[in-house]
Amino acid sequence: MELIVTTYENQERITKVLDLELPEEKGAAMNVVNLYPDIEYQTFHGFGGAVTEAAGYSFSKLEKEKQEEVLENYFGEEGLRYHFVRTHIDSCDFSLDNYTAMDDPDDREMKSFSLKRDEEYILPLLRRAKSVKGEDFDLMLTPWSPPAFMKTNNDRNHGGKLKEEYKEFWAEYICRYIKEYEALGFPVKRLTVQNEPDAVQTWDSCSFNPEEEKEFLRDYLYKALVKNGLSHVKINIWDHNKERLFERAKAVIDEETDKMIDGVAFHWYTGDHFEAISLTKDAFPGKELIFTEGCVEYSRFDAGQLRNAQMYAHDIIGNLNAGMTAFIDWNILLDEKGGPNHVNNFCDAPIMVNTEDGSYEEKLSFHYIRHFSRYIGREAKRIALTKYTDKLEMTAFKNADGSVILVVLNKQEEDMPVSVRINGLNTEFLAPKSSIVTAVIK
Repeated sequence: MELIVTTYENQERITKVLDLELPEEKGAAMNVVNLYPDIEYQTFHGFGGAVTEAAGYSFSKLEKEKQEEVLENYFGEEGLRYHFVRTHIDSCDFSLDNYTAMDDPDDREMKSFSLKRDEEYILPLLRRAKSVKGEDFDLMLTPWSPPAFMKTNNDRNHGGKLKEEYKEFWAEYICRYIKEYEALGFPVKRLTVQNEPDAVQTWDSCSFNPEEEKEFLRDYLYKALVKNGLSHVKINIWDHNKERLFERAKAVIDEETDKMIDGVAFHWYTGDHFEAISLTKDAFPGKELIFTEGCVEYSRFDAGQLRNAQMYAHDIIGNLNAGMTAFIDWNILLDEKGGPNHVNNFCDAPIMVNTEDGSYEEKLSFHYIRHFSRYIGREAKRIALTKYTDKLEMTAFKNADGSVILVVLNKQEEDMPVSVRINGLNTEFLAPKSSIVTAVIK
């Protein structure tokens, strides 16, 4: 059994790799963690992050050699092995400013439609990343707001709603965006209807109540996708915080829309609410449950690396155990300020770029995410476990090759013993204080 152990003390990260024997069990009873590979739950499709304009801009400021390192760190076999990418249709808050692919209300044929803004920072990063990965991403597109002329407040920012007379055109606009990406060699696998539809933000935003989201999806978006030959694009609803995840799913998914909706996307900004994922999974079996955004906001948290990394691991474990089927982090890169962001909504990211000297820093959160994404493979099955204490958080998966992955988070200020039992075998190890541990059992 291989054990990967990451500790953090005196502002220093130490990662060790250990080999442990896994002998026949002899009646272990104390400190036991039982793993049951024959009891399977959801299939997990993989990990990823968001390639925003801010991420692309920050990437462009890296030295050439550092760019290659970052690409390998995220998309290479020895890195995070990211497979999912989420990016925005037109601008979001993590853009240099507001922009749209077209803004002429009289251009109903979209002759002025152009991805020239995406070509500045987003698409170059996607091309480089795809080259390193060697295959297509599982790419998700998300709109933050329709163009201002389509909205009741005539503004990309500050909420507002989609005007009745533009519902069909907005659906066609989204389809055009998808087709442009696919023409450039980036197949789009997934789409969300609207980012954070329940929030009026100072940045790019648009409000959809449950009935409005259902109506737009049912009567306009789904029909436009089919009409444009894009029925392969999977639609996820909600794309907002977990506290209303179950309620939105109940309100939007019905006998008519069920076939149109592949899943429900969610964020983490209002707390754990792992039970909301479980409720949704039980009520709508077969639907994807994708984490599509989370970050450490500087407006709410400081840059404490251990706490922030533990926040990631705690949420990933809780979401996985509740039924999550994919995890997409927010910005993969930001600059030293936590941007750029056109409304100064600065945040942390797993890798931060120093735009002055072209260097970068890997945050502890990057290495905590790696404990999951490097070892839990695509299409892995979550398996059953039991544990002896609530002081340890953990999840376990079985990969397609039969290997079993156990991830253990110890947030305690003391070392915690673990006695792993699996298929009549047993071994023991310590999860050091304030650590994360991944066991690979082959």
